[in-house]
Amino acid sequence: MATNKKPANQLRCGNIKATIWENTSEKGPFFATTFSRPFKDQSGMWRNSTSFGLNDLEALMNVAFEAKEWIAAHVLKR
Repeated sequence: MATNKKPANQLRCGNIKATIWENTSEKGPFFATTFSRPFKDQSGMWRNSTSFGLNDLEALMNVAFEAKEWIAAHVLKR
């Protein structure tokens, strides 16, 4: 998501990051989540991958659950 908009929240579990975005549609605001795994490329620059290996999957499940709980709590407040 390439915007200048600030995320509603960011969560981490190990090396996996969930970024929660608040968006608007004709039906009103809603949340969407992107997941990434930071890594250093061959030149030493930090990059983000959206590909996850076997060792990443448990952290991905945990951070996805945390994101679901965060979004559910914030939707109920409306």
